[in-house]
This record gives sequence, C-alpha cells and structure tokens, in this order.
Amino acid sequence: MASGGGCGGGGSGGSCGCGCCCTHNGAMVEEIQPHPVMEQLPGIQYCINSPPPWSQFLTPLSMVPLITFTGLGFYYLGFSMLAKCVEVGLPELILMAIFSQYLPHFVKTKRRICDRFSVLFSISCVWAYAQILTSSGAYNKASFDTQASCRTDHAGLISGAPWIHIPYPFQWGRPTFNAGEAFAMMVASIVASIESTGTFLATARYGSATPVPASILSRGVGWLGFGTLLAGVFGSVTGPTASVENAGLLALTRIGSRRVIQISSGFMIFFSIIGKFGAFFASIPLPIVAALYCFFFGYVSASGLGLLQYCNLNSFRTKFILGFSFFLGLSVPQYFREFQLSSGASPVHTHSRWFNDMVTVIFTSHATVAALVAMLLDCTLSRKDDVARKDSGSQWWEKFIFYNADVRSDDFYKLPCKLNKLFPPL
Repeated sequence: MASGGGCGGGGSGGSCGCGCCCTHNGAMVEEIQPHPVMEQLPGIQYCINSPPPWSQFLTPLSMVPLITFTGLGFYYLGFSMLAKCVEVGLPELILMAIFSQYLPHFVKTKRRICDRFSVLFSISCVWAYAQILTSSGAYNKASFDTQASCRTDHAGLISGAPWIHIPYPFQWGRPTFNAGEAFAMMVASIVASIESTGTFLATARYGSATPVPASILSRGVGWLGFGTLLAGVFGSVTGPTASVENAGLLALTRIGSRRVIQISSGFMIFFSIIGKFGAFFASIPLPIVAALYCFFFGYVSASGLGLLQYCNLNSFRTKFILGFSFFLGLSVPQYFREFQLSSGASPVHTHSRWFNDMVTVIFTSHATVAALVAMLLDCTLSRKDDVARKDSGSQWWEKFIFYNADVRSDDFYKLPCKLNKLFPPL
C-alpha cells in the first residue's frame, strides 16, 4: 500500500536515509509498507482479511446482476408462498404497504413511527386475525396443506417445546467425514459467500456508507466461514449466510445501526434457549412471512438496479452484458429446478453423486449464475479499453478498493470492542 509520508527526508530527490524503499518525486512520497496483517498473525488473519477472488473483478456493471438477483432470486418465496393462504397473506401485504408507504404522508409525527414499526403493527394485526380464524373453526374441514399454512395452533408446537434447552456441541453424535459431501459443502459455501457479497453491498448502499472495500468483503466472508464451523459443531441444519431480509428491513425502516443488530442477536439467542418463546413466534403463519419477503427482497433488488446510475446505459456493450446476465440468471436456475422437480435427479449425470451436487448447487443459484456471467463478459469484452472501463463505472469503484482510500471508512466499517486491532483492514 502507498503512504504519503513517514520517510522524513523532505521532498527533494535522493536517498531519505530511513532504510525503507521510497520513491521521491517533488512533494510526492510513496512508501511501500509491509503487510500489516502478516506481521501479527500470519495464518488466520491473512485468510480473513485478504480480498476474495471475485472482488477484483467487480465493477458497478457486474454488481448490478449480483445484487439484483440476491433479492430477486428468492421470488419463489414471495407470492407463491403467500397464495397458500391468501386470506391471511394478502391482508399482511396490503397493511404493510399502508403502514410503511401511505400513513407516513398522512400522520405527521416528530419521530418516524409508521414506517419504522410497520412490520410490528402489520404482523400483530394479521396474526390476531389468523388466530380468530383458527379459533372459530374456519379451517377445521380444510385440507392438510391449507391447515399447515393458515392455522396458528400447529399441533404440539408450543406444548412439545421445552422451557429451557441449551445446545451443546455434537449433540447429534460424533461427526463423520465423507470426501464427496465435503466437496459439495465447500461449493455451497462459495455460493453462499457470493450471495452474501451481494447482501453486503446492498446493506452498504442503504446504510449510506461508502462502497465496501475488498478487505471488508473478505472479513465478512471469513466470519461466515467461522459461523459455518460453529453450525457444524452444534449440528445446525444449514450454514449461515448474510441475511437478505435484514438488508431489506434496513431499507424499509431506514435504521442503519449496529446496536439494533446486536440487540436482535441477543433476542435470537434468548429464543433459542427458551423453547416456549421460540415456539410461540414460530406459530406465525408462513404466508405472513412471505408477504414481508415481497418487501424485503424487492428493496434489495432495487439496490442493485440503483448502481446503473454509474454505468453508460447508451452503450450496446452495457446493454448486452446486463440483458444476457439477467436472462441466464433467470433461465439456467429455473431449468435445473424444473428438471429436479420432474425427474427427482440433477440434470448432470455422472457416476459421482457429489460432483452432480456440486454443479447443481452452483447453477441453481440465481445470483451466482448472473454474477459469474456478468463478470466474465465484463472482463473479456474490451476491459482494457478506457471507454469500456468508463461504461462499466470502473473509475468510480476503484477509488474505494482499499480501506484507507477514504477517511470515512472507520465510521462505517470499524469493528467494535477494539476488534479492529486484531483484524485490521487493508
């Protein structure tokens, strides 16, 4: 990295006598600094802070499909899930729109109340309405699927949950190792990291932060890997990823506070230990949650489209990359998903099931397919041409690749509790 001082030799040419490798040119001084991370903990911290391989290929043009499909890729969790109990899901959708978008224009208060608490207000109303329908026997003669989607008193959910349950390592038995499954999990982790990168970028946009430096992206991916390790130790069903819902909620409430996330994490840990409380909130019908997804995922998708302002939309190169990546990002995962539903197997047929799973995991992710296509085309279609670089918005993104390139980075990305000294950004 480059530094603007510290050589103590003045601005003239010649040797500075400081023992470092410096280049003096008038008032400009460049000093090659040693890697700050490798000096402290050579192994762990270098892995956590080194930029992920895909970050060096990111431009605003390739970020558009990545972030857009990070939200749009969950379209099947939206209205299709809401329609399983439309008499509950549709009122939630309408009330959310009223509380978050319309009421703030009619109800003027000193503090933002209607939009910031729209999720709590709408869920409370519709949840109570669903409880009235359940208690009145509206679903007693309904089909099993309808009852599973609409009823609030799922059989044995609250009564069967323990009051206190503390998870402990390897509670499901000793860990086993299978090479094929390990490779498939590694690919799944890479896909989750790519999708989480889109969530990081969207969160920074809605948090009014500077563009995310490459080392901060890597730090987030590194901590996701640590969370995956804990998930395996405690026997979780899936590994962790960055929450797309939280990014959409940040846009809806316009509250970009770490303290909110910290308190929410405390509540999640509390509800995981006190089983009755967790089961109580798990009784919320899924169509209500699907209605919220329509807002949250929509906000994340719109964040990706907002980056188009840095691209030249009059360029046919830009139009081709956007259109082609968007279409394949929708079409390829849809083909893999339909093939699996119809035949019960992956479209890839080899003698190695683990290889089939690896390919399927990659190509069923909308964000991964769209991002890979966009980055490949952006890097191979006249990338070294200055006009093409400007069309992709590279000159805007390159200013923020390094953490120290902007003085505001500490305000947005500095770790609390002096953790920044243990995991310094680059």
